[in-house]
Amino acid sequence: MKKFIIIISAIILVLLALDWMHFHEGVYLDLGEDKPIQYFMKVDGEEIYMEKDGSFVPFEIKGVNLGSGIPGEWATSFAVDEETYLRWFSYIQDMGANTIRVYTIQNDDFYNAFYKYNKDNQNPLYMLHGVWVNDYVLNSHRDAYDKDFYDTFLENSKIMVDVIHGQRKLNLGRVASAGHGTYQNDISEWVIGYILGVEWDDSTVSYTDDLYEGIEGFSAYKGEYMYTSEDATPFETMLTMVGDKVIEYETKRYDQQRLVAFSNWPTTDPFEYPEIIKNFFMKCAQVDTEHIKTTSAFIPGQFASYHVYPYYPYYLSFADDWAVFGLESKNAFRDELGRINAYRAYLTMLNNHHNMPVVISEFGVSTGRGMAQVDKDTGRNQGNTSEQAQGQALIDCWNDIKTTGCNGGCVFTWQDEWFKRTWNTMHAVNLTRTAYWSDYQTNEQYFGLLSFDPGKEKSVSYVDGDVSEWTEDDLIQDGEIELSIKYDEKFMYFLVKKNGLDFENETLYIPLDITPKSGSNYCENFGVKFDRDADFVIVLNGKDNSRIMAQERYDALRSTYSKDIYDYDTYLKNNVPDKNSPKFVTIELILRTAIALSPETKETVAESYETGKLLYGIANPESPEFNSLADFYANGDYIEIKLPWQIMNFADPSKMLVHDDYYDGNYGIEYIDIDKMYAGIGAGNERITLDEVELSGWGNKVTYHERLKSSYYIMQNLWKEGK
Repeated sequence: MKKFIIIISAIILVLLALDWMHFHEGVYLDLGEDKPIQYFMKVDGEEIYMEKDGSFVPFEIKGVNLGSGIPGEWATSFAVDEETYLRWFSYIQDMGANTIRVYTIQNDDFYNAFYKYNKDNQNPLYMLHGVWVNDYVLNSHRDAYDKDFYDTFLENSKIMVDVIHGQRKLNLGRVASAGHGTYQNDISEWVIGYILGVEWDDSTVSYTDDLYEGIEGFSAYKGEYMYTSEDATPFETMLTMVGDKVIEYETKRYDQQRLVAFSNWPTTDPFEYPEIIKNFFMKCAQVDTEHIKTTSAFIPGQFASYHVYPYYPYYLSFADDWAVFGLESKNAFRDELGRINAYRAYLTMLNNHHNMPVVISEFGVSTGRGMAQVDKDTGRNQGNTSEQAQGQALIDCWNDIKTTGCNGGCVFTWQDEWFKRTWNTMHAVNLTRTAYWSDYQTNEQYFGLLSFDPGKEKSVSYVDGDVSEWTEDDLIQDGEIELSIKYDEKFMYFLVKKNGLDFENETLYIPLDITPKSGSNYCENFGVKFDRDADFVIVLNGKDNSRIMAQERYDALRSTYSKDIYDYDTYLKNNVPDKNSPKFVTIELILRTAIALSPETKETVAESYETGKLLYGIANPESPEFNSLADFYANGDYIEIKLPWQIMNFADPSKMLVHDDYYDGNYGIEYIDIDKMYAGIGAGNERITLDEVELSGWGNKVTYHERLKSSYYIMQNLWKEGK
């Protein structure tokens, strides 16, 4: 009996060891058999083809990028469940898309849902799968051949191959910025290709190329499936090595091959630019996948993948002669109104350059209220775009993609992502808490076609003229003019009531006291007095001239970007505003930091815009007049207003953290917590009283409901209905 137990135990241990080696370590037995290579995608010239009923037909990628974030969770938590994925896949396909793209290995729920959705589906969804490269490595001193970069990149690529074939088990943390679980469903028959890498950091590319320039073995590689041309750089050689070994791994282990691309974007595109563009946009590195060649052993082939947004190639406008870009002329890209379409020009450049299919694997615009970049010609900006305008911008981008000969593209992105940050607002918020509130000023959070609106079924208030959701519990101040306030994870809402309101011909003021550290009881701009120090004043002055303004000491832009915008250091003694300064300033967001246009001049150019200006309109999605950007609306004796938290210097409203005094020993933005603020309302003809507003926040317990944006239905008309 004892011997039997020992034998059984030994067998179990051997089986566990084999299981570990196979599913956790990726060990497999190569029998050296020459089996036919299976593939259902291939490239022919500049076209992508898919096998259908025994023959290959052209396949145009109509894709949507899919992230892993939901409100109250970080993307790295991979908290989306199987049921949600199944619902989303249905929405995506019903929009007319045929492909989803993911950036990294997801939790097993994702693959289980994808398998379940496709297995009995005569018209399945396809997938482009990516491999993420750790940001820390990209932004460190290490080069692309460092063990933490190259070895990890290659190993994670092989793990990704095992995952799509249903042959992996991953423990939490095994792959950085990736999911974990047991992957037992083979989804490879619907994976059309891999996009390896990320938006390459230009300094990493440049550093790698400079470090290994001219060193034997770093600018040439010849593999069984991929090899370099004589013009390849060390960084491109690294990509070739990874691509070749990934193809080899899938070929020898699974007898399959599929399309391969390497991620790229304008920052590291293959083009030479005039000095003014190089300097202004700090263009210092190039990655050219034309230097990566494929052998006849790799049957499907390679395509070029680019992330290109409509506002970023706007820098082409800084050059007068577009012949340097290989384009006919600048005027050839003007529309009937004389506006330059730099996006179409840039896509033309990409297609002219490449001898392989070009896929624009990211394109989109944000419906966030805040804005970070502007295309002054087409108006396809990074933010401050309504949902309807987002839809039209996507149509325009798609038309440009098609017209220039690209083989399709993927909309960025499927769902809004609360955790995201943007360069021009990240200084103003607590970056460790962004997943727990919806920051409408941070445009990066709102690229989605699917919105997560606050509230389990609907928001606590909508700016639409219907005041039925307001109750006496919301009343802060009564009298001749009444003020009510409520809030949720995205906005603070205000309701003003004044009998006989003459909205277009009278001005009302709502002072807000947010911080106990500073403020003024007098606003010299309008000659209005308050009974306590206020930090902000909402000025309601008709449809076209209403705004929120900040007391100059509590101006977040000045606290961080005074050198760029005002050309002085606000922290020098003579430049520090008084704590009780009566001056109130417009609230601005920076669009461009101060950069010299050329090495010959010391003159710098910076740019900001007034984000405190309020937009009039109806903000209820159920209204035919819906404008997602609308801030306020008047109806009869009532005015409804919604303000995003950040515009009032809340760094984390979930815990009611606000900006501390920038100048009282902080020299920048630090936080204090509050449990109340004060607000009041008046016409300015007498001192305005401010009353207490209790603030409790919501911690980590967020509420939200899904809503398909107007842009979703616009894209549905384009892709599914062909309109």
